[in-house]
Amino acid sequence: MGIVKIIEVIASSDKSFDDAVKNALKEASKSVKNIKSVYVKHFNANVENNQIVSYGVNAKISFEVNQ
Repeated sequence: MGIVKIIEVIASSDKSFDDAVKNALKEASKSVKNIKSVYVKHFNANVENNQIVSYGVNAKISFEVNQ
């Protein structure tokens, strides 16, 4: 087993928390390979006129570094 690193990312979606997590993974995978897991640290939502207008997550993404 190689070394595992963790990065923290912030992502959002106007659809759902699930979609925000998928966006975090999608964006991280553009520059990081060998992703092993996503840990959602925080959830948040922006509200306007008593309606949720966007969903956000702070996520930790772990990936294995090849040596």
